Amino acid sequence: MLSTPERTGPYQDYVYAYPHKTAYRPLDPRPRLADVWAAEPRDALFLYLHVPFCEMRCGFCNLFTRTGAPEELTTAYLDALERQTSAVRNALGEAHFATAAFGGGTPTYLTAAELDRLCDIAGRFADLNAIPVGVETSPATATTDRLTVLAERGTTRISIGVQSFVDSEARAAVRPQKRAEVEAALDRIRAVGFETLNIDLIYGIDGQTAESWLYSLDAALAWEPEELYLYPLYVRPLTGLGRHPRDWDDQRLELYRVGRDHLLGLGYEQVSMRMFRRPGAGSGGTEYCCQTDGMVGLGCGARSYTAGLHYSFEYAVGAGQVRGIIDDYVREREFGVARVGFALDEDERRRRHLVQSLLQVSGLDRTLYLGRFGTDAAADFAAELDRFADLGWLEHGADTIRLTAEGLAHSDEVGPALFSSRARTLMDTYEAR
Repeated sequence: MLSTPERTGPYQDYVYAYPHKTAYRPLDPRPRLADVWAAEPRDALFLYLHVPFCEMRCGFCNLFTRTGAPEELTTAYLDALERQTSAVRNALGEAHFATAAFGGGTPTYLTAAELDRLCDIAGRFADLNAIPVGVETSPATATTDRLTVLAERGTTRISIGVQSFVDSEARAAVRPQKRAEVEAALDRIRAVGFETLNIDLIYGIDGQTAESWLYSLDAALAWEPEELYLYPLYVRPLTGLGRHPRDWDDQRLELYRVGRDHLLGLGYEQVSMRMFRRPGAGSGGTEYCCQTDGMVGLGCGARSYTAGLHYSFEYAVGAGQVRGIIDDYVREREFGVARVGFALDEDERRRRHLVQSLLQVSGLDRTLYLGRFGTDAAADFAAELDRFADLGWLEHGADTIRLTAEGLAHSDEVGPALFSSRARTLMDTYEAR
């Protein structure tokens, strides 16, 4: 019972975390959070609050989210977040947070008053006006009252999912928005004022051409965003577009190169296959070092990371299953244990460090790896790295191991190839629901 069909080629999986939540399994016995965090450094943690609600579900979306949540459900969800916050604070003891983010779903699905309450909940962990805070939004929910609350409560980075400035392409991605709505939202974001604006765009949409892709890029650049994320379109099981899968690797690779070269030519710096940053802009401080554990996730779609355990609540994509998990969460009274997770032994920790380092333009710092693990990454993963080097995708330096430009273009093939056999088996035997 495979979670997804077997894939080959440059677009196998977007590796934003190692491993994916489909590798998580129920923990038996369920460890107490106080024990999970007892030996962890807690002087510079990352706080993440997950809001699993959206006004619509895009055709490509496989995130843990539901649409059309009524006010009584969002209120009950915030009540549950309050209970979880109390339990997690007690489990952590003395702890300090260096950064925070609200994701989803769409956090700005919540009303301005509810966002104020969400900030109050996060504020029980840290002064949001003293640390960088990032929030995700959408064109329809980026209203002035919501944005004003976020700005006043310390938000430094706003990320808006636009995907395309071409109305026909937005419809093809099952994202029924108009460019005028997008432009109005961006105008409100700039008017309220945030240190960093990120715009998400997608390439590989049905009917998209190099010309229309450049049109969307230039439309986004007119707003002078500090960051741009360029995502290849993925079609996943149980998503709207997943009912009509197709193979279009060559188109996506071409569009990636067109977008990359266009942004580099305009002076943007490439951080990863997806991320481009305007020089000197910074990130609003909401990025966290991929080598550093210590992420505390709140909400039923959030994950938490310690050195030895990644944990979360149950995961699903199908609408009925997602609703059931959210309903269970809002009724929950026991938040002091970890339910579902993935334990990392020493090999898994090395792999996580390798994967997330290589997928950055800066690559893997060999001295940092040696200091952390006491071994050389080139020796630990010789077979895998030699294969990429033979393909011209990777180069070894005295101090770093990094992907070449062509290797970065194949990040979604490189990342999955470095997963352990254990992680791959768990992901492949996960039953999609």
